[in-house]
Amino acid sequence: MIQNPYTIQFPKLGWEFEINPTAFTIFGISIQWYGIIIAFGLLLASLYCFPRMKKFGIDSDRATDAVIGGVIGGIIGARLYFVINKWEDYHKDTLKDTFLAIINTRNGGLAIYGGIIGALIVGLIVCKIRKVKFLPMLDIAVIGFLIGQGIGRWGNFVNQEAFGTNTDSIFGMTGGRIQQIINNEMQIGGSMYENGLEMLWEKPVHPCFLYESIWCLLGFVVLALYSKHRKYDGQLLLMYMAWYGAERAVIEGLRTDSLMLGNLRISQLVSVVILISSVILQIIIAFRIKRDPEKYVLYVNTEESRLLIEETRLKLTGGEDEEIGILSESEEDDDDNIKEENSNGTNN
Repeated sequence: MIQNPYTIQFPKLGWEFEINPTAFTIFGISIQWYGIIIAFGLLLASLYCFPRMKKFGIDSDRATDAVIGGVIGGIIGARLYFVINKWEDYHKDTLKDTFLAIINTRNGGLAIYGGIIGALIVGLIVCKIRKVKFLPMLDIAVIGFLIGQGIGRWGNFVNQEAFGTNTDSIFGMTGGRIQQIINNEMQIGGSMYENGLEMLWEKPVHPCFLYESIWCLLGFVVLALYSKHRKYDGQLLLMYMAWYGAERAVIEGLRTDSLMLGNLRISQLVSVVILISSVILQIIIAFRIKRDPEKYVLYVNTEESRLLIEETRLKLTGGEDEEIGILSESEEDDDDNIKEENSNGTNN
């Protein structure tokens, strides 16, 4: 058995790392790598999404509030979802101790689907208040989700958590904490034992964090490239649901720490439902577009989108161009032609 809990090994690759989950301590407060990695993922997602929001008809200034609200809602939702399904681990003798256990997220304990639900609820509320169109906002947001998820999963690597069953794969990993967890949870009364898993602490396990990270980052590339060809608002959202749902339905079957409902893995069940629902909706909408293509106009091509973006621009510039108004693309082309004709007339 590996004696150092911070040691992580990939035996068949000959790799070994020693990573303390605590990055550093400041004023007596331990800052965890898990939180730093999550924050880094959010930063990269924001750096990608904000400069591209106008291509989706979204005013980035208004969207900022929706993003902040979505992040806060996502964190709260992810924690509540996890705690509710593991209530026996967080219910303490006193209300104070229970509350402290619930808010202590430094060592993980976040559920992705709870995060998505929380982000959607709070994000929708803020979008309504700030007049941000929800579907195009989600189309650009899900691309950011994939960046954040792809990066954030490495927090599980540092914490040696969210791993899978034993494997002989070349990518099989093990570690001091992984072995301790397996050894403890395979005892009578342990979660792995109770769920009927057959785990050996001395054998490597599936690095589920790595599988999901690669899948999410690949999904980011796919959706980012396809975003230029989307046919309707919400299409990227449905593609994300299918892409992530398919991955999670498979990977969740390998996990040893799944939230369970009887003999069913909750996240796996939810993933299958999301995948099937997404595929059905995409097929239905595709047929509708063929019948009535003019009904599905991208929000970015509407007058409402241009007016809201222009309104914010005028506020930032002090309203100097307030009387200019907004011309549609066709009107701008006509205006340019008139100017060109006038110029030719003057020259003649």
